[in-house]
Amino acid sequence: MRRYETISIISPNLGEDEIKAICQKTTGIIEGDGGTIINVDNWGLKKLAYPIKKQQQGYYIYTEFAAVPASVSEMERIFKIDDHVLKFMTVKLQEIYDPNTPVKSSISAKSQDTENDLDEEQE
Repeated sequence: MRRYETISIISPNLGEDEIKAICQKTTGIIEGDGGTIINVDNWGLKKLAYPIKKQQQGYYIYTEFAAVPASVSEMERIFKIDDHVLKFMTVKLQEIYDPNTPVKSSISAKSQDTENDLDEEQE
């Protein structure tokens, strides 16, 4: 299994129940193929940088998971079919995922590296 993160932008015209249904469909695909969900975070309604499918806003959903590549392909296929998903992006974080090792967020790792670089420059 590999570790991935997906950010999807959902249409602002949907209710909270419909957004949860899309999230559950996504997690169902991943868990159905033996994957595990690490984190699902609803970032809420945000203004888009540019219009997407004539929409100015969208609900951002962040999902971090471990799965086989076939699960990712199926999830992206469902996203392409669903008109309520405005845009999505999936990024591979780790080639081999081991659930026993502690997961360090890539964002916090990058910020920690930046802080270490700044400390070294100041010395």
